[in-house]
Parts: sequence; structure tokens; C-alpha cells
Amino acid sequence: MKPYLFVIGDVHGQLRLLEKLLKDYDPKYHQLVFIGDLIDRGPESVACMRLAKELVESTQAIYLKGNHEDYLLRFLNDPETIFDRYLVNGGQATIEGLLHKGATLEYSPTEMALMIRSKEKELIRFLKNLPYYYEWHKYLCVHAGVNLALTHWQETSHHDYLWIREAFHHSPNQTGKTIIFGHTITQVLADDNQSLELWQSDQKIGIDSGATYGGALHGVIFDATKLIQDISYKNYTDIWTGER
Repeated sequence: MKPYLFVIGDVHGQLRLLEKLLKDYDPKYHQLVFIGDLIDRGPESVACMRLAKELVESTQAIYLKGNHEDYLLRFLNDPETIFDRYLVNGGQATIEGLLHKGATLEYSPTEMALMIRSKEKELIRFLKNLPYYYEWHKYLCVHAGVNLALTHWQETSHHDYLWIREAFHHSPNQTGKTIIFGHTITQVLADDNQSLELWQSDQKIGIDSGATYGGALHGVIFDATKLIQDISYKNYTDIWTGER
């Protein structure tokens, strides 16, 4: 086991910020974990996803499934039902990154899904097999959270690993783990609409500060007992304001 854990928050296509964070990544010493949601909303969604995949394959990084990776898979499986909702949630950046700019206006949802499934078989297999959580010493990394009402948190449903919010944030953490999560931005967790700091409460650490909305992308480093460094970069240039 490597001596340090390096966890990166929800990237959402912000390749420039991701590349800045990765300058501090040393695969010899860091176990790298992507908390999920590499894709959608941001302009370089596919490049971020492919970079994370490459690091999984070359340095044993961990890429956790986020609700947006799941959204892409659901679109590919049921395009006519999912397309409109996926577009509203930023899927255009990913679909057009996998095909070409303007594809969402040029083709039907079924045609786009067929083309992606045909040309991206390896990538789709990779996404389908992404883990839902990762344990390292006393830390538990997960995209959205776990069901703390369960006797055994490992029985959390796949849906809750990807989507849970208030029921996780406001329930007592009796898992014995420090839970590192993304999905809900720190501005909401802090109830101030502006905080770019990590959110910490009851051995839970929220690391998504809305990088794609003009917030910040965090890379948080831990040793076996404590948080030792938070590296973050503010997004000043590309702010997602809605469907594109």
C-alpha cells in the first residue's frame, strides 16, 4: 500500500485544472483516486475521462463511478428515454466529444448511441466496471455517500452510492471511517453559496467545490491518520451555465 492517498474531486471536463493538480501526483507515493464525475458540463469531458482511464491502467489509480458516468451508460442503453434529461445535465459535452461538435443536432439519440457503442467498446466496458467505493486505511472514498441508516454501509444501493445527498450529510457517521465524497458542492453543504473550502463534519469530508461552475477543483492528500494537504485551483475561465 502506498504511503499517501490523493483524492481528486468532481472534474466535469475541466482538463486545465486537472492537469495542474496532476503535477503534484507521484505514482510511487500516492494512491490516486478520482471521486467520479470526470465528464459532462465542462468542455474537455472526454479528454478528462480518457486521462483518468490511462492513469488507472498505467499507475493503478482508482476511478470511482459517479452519477454522470452512469448517466452516459444509461443514455447508451436507452437513448430515446434518457437523451433530453442527459442533455439538461450537461451530456452534450460528452456526446459531442465522443462524436463531433454539432452531433446532438445532426443525429437522433438512437443514432448517436449506436455510433458511440460501435466505436467505443473498450471505453464502455471500462465505465461499466468502475467501482462504487474505495477503502484505504481508515478512509472510505465514494462519489455521493453511503446509507448511514444501514447496519452495514457496504449494503448501500448502487443508486445511493451515486446520488444520495441530505440523508447522508445529516445522519450520524458510525461507520468508523472518514468518508471522502463529492457530488454535492461545498457551497451547498456550507449553506453559504460561496465556500471553496473543503466541508468537514462528523468524519465526512466533501471535496466538490463546483469547479465547472466557476468554483475550484480540489486534490486532497492524506496519510494513514490525517489530512495533510489540500491543493485547489480556481476556475476563472470556463463556467458552465446550463445546457450547451
